[in-house]
Amino acid sequence: MLDEIKYLVIDVDGTMTDGGIYYDEHGNESKKFCTKDAAGFFAAKQCGIQIIVLTGRECAATSRRMKEMQVDFLFQNIKDKVSFLKKFMEEHKISRNEIGYIGDDLNDLAPMQLTGFVGCPSDSCEEVIQLANYISKKKGGYGVVRDVVETLLKDTDRWDKAVREVYGCGI
Repeated sequence: MLDEIKYLVIDVDGTMTDGGIYYDEHGNESKKFCTKDAAGFFAAKQCGIQIIVLTGRECAATSRRMKEMQVDFLFQNIKDKVSFLKKFMEEHKISRNEIGYIGDDLNDLAPMQLTGFVGCPSDSCEEVIQLANYISKKKGGYGVVRDVVETLLKDTDRWDKAVREVYGCGI
């Protein structure tokens, strides 16, 4: 089943970040992203998995980082993730088994139930942890995306090849 995944939805706050929201004295918002997650993004992409970043907030830092990560789809300020994801899946003719989700909190719980695979950080809310197929040992903002993608690709014997092709090294 895991080898059917063609799309991976990833939440931002609490998943790719530690969940903190930082404001400077001018009211600008900033976030801290883990550089180790890049290997997960690029390996997934190498394996043909399209990345959908879906977040309830809008932030220039998120836009910048997701551009660097070459995500296929970035959707910010999405308050109703369930309706949005249902529509996206219908428009792109995506079945449940073709899509996975990485998230951490209650606003991710209902859309996660539309997908065939769920991964989450170790510090996710209890409801998400109970639903997850894979619980990372990492906390949100500390390499969760890389860990979940690495696990997903190793389970389907694609991680080593992806790393060789992306980074030019053997493992």
